Amino acid sequence: MVNAERANPAHGWLRLLNLRLFPAWALLAASSWTPSAVWGEEMASVRPEQVGLSSERLERLTARMNAVVEDGVMVGGVGLIARQGRVAYEEAYGQADREAGRPMTLDTIFRIYSMSKPITSVAVMMLYEEGKFLLNDPVARYLPALADLQVARSTGDSDATRMTSDGTISRTEGTGDASVAGQTRAAARQPTIRDLLKHTAGFTYGFFGETEVDALYRKAELMAPPQSLEEFSAALGQLPLQYDPGSRWHYSVSVDVQGALVQAVSGMSFGEFLKHRIFDPLGMADTSFTAPEETWPRIAQLYSPAGAQDDGADFEPAPAGDGLAVTDERMSDGYREGAVFEGGGGGLLSTARDYLRFCQMLLNGGELDGVRLLSPKSVELMTTDNLAGLSMGLVGGGYGFGLGFAVAKDQGAIGELGSVGEYNWGGAAGTRFWIDPAEEMVGVFMVQVIPPPGRLGTEFKTLAYQAIVD
Repeated sequence: MVNAERANPAHGWLRLLNLRLFPAWALLAASSWTPSAVWGEEMASVRPEQVGLSSERLERLTARMNAVVEDGVMVGGVGLIARQGRVAYEEAYGQADREAGRPMTLDTIFRIYSMSKPITSVAVMMLYEEGKFLLNDPVARYLPALADLQVARSTGDSDATRMTSDGTISRTEGTGDASVAGQTRAAARQPTIRDLLKHTAGFTYGFFGETEVDALYRKAELMAPPQSLEEFSAALGQLPLQYDPGSRWHYSVSVDVQGALVQAVSGMSFGEFLKHRIFDPLGMADTSFTAPEETWPRIAQLYSPAGAQDDGADFEPAPAGDGLAVTDERMSDGYREGAVFEGGGGGLLSTARDYLRFCQMLLNGGELDGVRLLSPKSVELMTTDNLAGLSMGLVGGGYGFGLGFAVAKDQGAIGELGSVGEYNWGGAAGTRFWIDPAEEMVGVFMVQVIPPPGRLGTEFKTLAYQAIVD
């Protein structure tokens, strides 16, 4: 799992998190889509019993979250559950900033890290619906800097699955030794837009692995700001692919490439596209890549486990007691006005209510409050497993991956409360959401602990599901 990886000593996890693009921990999810009704212009708050939830059972959820605050597992957080288009549970726990004595409030703003990814994928699908491209088009048709990508032999020819030129997937017993270090070969095919959406493009992140390609990403400081999306794409185009496109699911910079694609095709900066085409229409007033100084008193402090430090001795968080430490303030530089890189893979700020509106739009089949972003058929495709038998790799059995979301295919294999057809994702600081069409349910959990307590988001989700009584 991600939290077991530390790349090389000169690039410890805190230094990489300063790039604000560290992916999600322990991510769960789901798949096929069923239409849900459109639920009016306001998402009203109702008593849980009005939407088939038990107030008494939801008290277990509140009690558990308050207990983990007392235990120092988190400083504070926000939990929100909506069912049938109405908010049945909305609670703030603990503090937004312990050192300043600032209480957590329902409108607190959080760094959502990889919960940015589904938003980026929706932007791509909106342009797809407008006929700007086909999903099986090669990425290089729109981003020429990514043309003629080569595959590193040390990974692409290793003991792994490989896609052959006729489109079939075969098992190869490659060398995988140092004798092929630095060698590349032609890719069986070039990555497509759909590969970007489902993490099968052959890219990596560089953060977690010890492969030759991961090391090249780190040496090139691929994700290091300040840089534009054009500069990012140009740098990525100089690096080899880790695997043949289509041969593996591998969590990667693919979503940041999606952002560059949106920018190139739309003629707008990626941030402008998100604001004018998604955030403004959905009323997501507090969702953005950067925040002005007057807004910072609403942004939650970011914490890390006390004693966590960068292996390269770049910096470490100062212990602040209660088991958690304040992270270095440089980790917030990318969110302040003037920051350049608009990272679709993990760069957004948002609130629980804002993210709920995004989720409800998807649950409604692409529409909210009379504003339609996507057709129901596009949402159906996005929330269907697109891996065609490939293993997702991050979590246990029962999961697949759609176009922007992990998808639940087999609850028996998953072994936790939920539904077949649920889809979700999470973020590196512990943020989590899920959308369950079968139960007409949305859950949003916001917290700021990085790396997060491994099971906290799952506990929130489990205690939400056990409150369903009708």
